[in-house]
Amino acid sequence: MGIDKQSDIAADIQIGPTDQGMVRIYVAAAGGIELPLDFDPDEAEEIAEELRAAAQVAREMGDQPKPKKR
Repeated sequence: MGIDKQSDIAADIQIGPTDQGMVRIYVAAAGGIELPLDFDPDEAEEIAEELRAAAQVAREMGDQPKPKKR
């Protein structure tokens, strides 16, 4: 599976500060998978910028007409 491939896998995500001054992205999925990812504040801001940029590209892609099937 690549980043641009759709998936049926569902997961919950939580984002917040830790008591150690880090930013945690916590991902939980079926089967007991739990993935806590900790980032320093600068890394978290870089991730936020990447999310904003990806959202903008996705928004622009959604505005384009879909190719017709033959």
